[in-house]
Amino acid sequence: MNEAPARETLGFQAEVKQLLHLMVHSLYGNKEIFLRELVSNASDACDRLRFDAIADGALLEDGADLTIRVSYDTHARTITVSDNGIGMSRQEVIEHIGTIAKSGTREFFERLSADAASGAQLIGQFGVGFYASFIVADHVTLVTRRAGRAAEEGVRWESAGEGDYVIEPTRKESRGTDVILHVRAGEDELLSGAALREVLRKYSDHITVPILMKKEQWDAAARVQAVTEEDEQINQASALWARPKAEISEAQYHEFYKHVAHDVEPPLAYSHAKVEGRQEYTQLLFIPRRAPFDLWDRDHRHGIKLYVRRVFIMDDAEQLMPAYLRFVRGVIDSSDLPLNVSREILQQSRDVETIRAASVKRVLNMLDDLAEHHPDTYATFWSECGRVFKEGVVEDTGNRARIAKLLRFASTYGDGEAQSVSLADYVGRIKEGQDAIYYVTADGFSAAKNSPHLEIFRKTGVEVLLMYDRVDEWVVSTLIEYEGKALQSVARGDLDLGKLGREAERQTPETRDGDYTELLGRIQNALKDRASGVRVTNRLTDSPACLVSDDHGISMNLERLLKAAGQKVPAAKPILEINPLHPIVDRLKDESDTSRFADWSHILFDQATLAEGGQLDDPATFVKRLNELMLALAGARAPRIWTPGP
Repeated sequence: MNEAPARETLGFQAEVKQLLHLMVHSLYGNKEIFLRELVSNASDACDRLRFDAIADGALLEDGADLTIRVSYDTHARTITVSDNGIGMSRQEVIEHIGTIAKSGTREFFERLSADAASGAQLIGQFGVGFYASFIVADHVTLVTRRAGRAAEEGVRWESAGEGDYVIEPTRKESRGTDVILHVRAGEDELLSGAALREVLRKYSDHITVPILMKKEQWDAAARVQAVTEEDEQINQASALWARPKAEISEAQYHEFYKHVAHDVEPPLAYSHAKVEGRQEYTQLLFIPRRAPFDLWDRDHRHGIKLYVRRVFIMDDAEQLMPAYLRFVRGVIDSSDLPLNVSREILQQSRDVETIRAASVKRVLNMLDDLAEHHPDTYATFWSECGRVFKEGVVEDTGNRARIAKLLRFASTYGDGEAQSVSLADYVGRIKEGQDAIYYVTADGFSAAKNSPHLEIFRKTGVEVLLMYDRVDEWVVSTLIEYEGKALQSVARGDLDLGKLGREAERQTPETRDGDYTELLGRIQNALKDRASGVRVTNRLTDSPACLVSDDHGISMNLERLLKAAGQKVPAAKPILEINPLHPIVDRLKDESDTSRFADWSHILFDQATLAEGGQLDDPATFVKRLNELMLALAGARAPRIWTPGP
């Protein structure tokens, strides 16, 4: 056996320092959650040992009964939470406590605010875990040994929650972990058996592992509660999801959610169902109030805990919930799957496919109910998780129609950034003679709202959906119609407004391509390397020009997104549409200087690119052309700048 490393003092990761500071300064008003978090971690450790022991019974050593023990010492001013679960090795202690090794952590901390309420809300998305100890403790000691390791391979970790921690080898006879909190001054009320029992019953009654404390009895002589040697079980230690719904209060559901999600806020909605028949399983699913911190990481999902006959199997059973519902938290307990089920078996199991389909249906039912009966609550869900939910339009063909009804977008109807307009809302307001649902896509709300392609629609009062999430490009490529109305981009193809188009023509003087054949040909010749065609527009009322994608090509916004992602995009030239009623175009028609005409044409093209949120390939040339034309129009003399030469 290799000699254990000596005592070391190591520095916390920068993100841990931020988290510890937030623990003390932002969550102090809800300090009793420290016990909930430590007990929850202990429960997870027991669950993991129970699962690993299925394959390796020796991990149980000489004790198969898994327990969590809570104790306190008024003289030493300590509270101890112990478990006989899986425990940790030295490297695991460093990885799990000294470093936050979770994808998305850095982005999470970038959002942290000095505001206490905001910080507490964000920490709920991240999960407080072990670091909650420092809410009430000025010093924490952790002693642990991984199951199956020798007693000499124990690890002792200590920190005051500041810049560093000390880690060293120690002897620990029993497997598992002891967390010893040295309670800070002013927290004396926690050094009480009654207070600890109250917190445990409030937050941890649903924990399936027995939580033990020493019984207490009144000592009349000393006039204090004396601790005895007899154990007392504090919690029911029964799986909450296995109890009849009639026996579970909403508060108990909420506390269970906080346990499985490591959240500090209650969920928006939950569903508890037991399915019997050819298959037997129980679902307890929650929709969170706030987006999990790692929501955008499709490869790391820890939402659904899988149990088989109440035995914990895994806490990231992604096969039971599709990626677009990765915000869902909860438990699925099957009576039919084998205890030694692997991820490979889950991927190939028809039983799992059935459970997955039923779970998706149940989540969609919850969202349907929120959208129909609790629109304000649904708006909260959408603002937090809507962008991820949109992925379902592409991924889940079987439920596409249901998902489409739940989609929300911004629109020109209210011109606000909030995504609150459903497709049903749009169709309900559709103008007579309108046969399409119009939309514009852009990389950002401002770019969508101010797109020149909207000008004729604003003038005629036709509503347009403003789609500014990146996923929207994939949504509209898959969702081609809703209730018989085709979804049509205002920036693609030759715009045909049908009856609405005739109304638009009555509001603008009549123009025909034939009247501008020569001008269009000259512009096309100047832009032959950049534009696939030039034509007169019926989209614009105020802008001189806009760019339009071909009917069968990809949109310019999607092209930009793909390029930004490093993907190769087939070369495609847009169509330039000009507004013949604009003074610049009218001036261009009379320009006889070939070079200046070409500069005008390129400037129109570049302006159209910028107006829709694009970037110029050669901004320096654009600026040079613009400056030269401004000087020429201002009647300036030729610049008197000396340049070196022969």
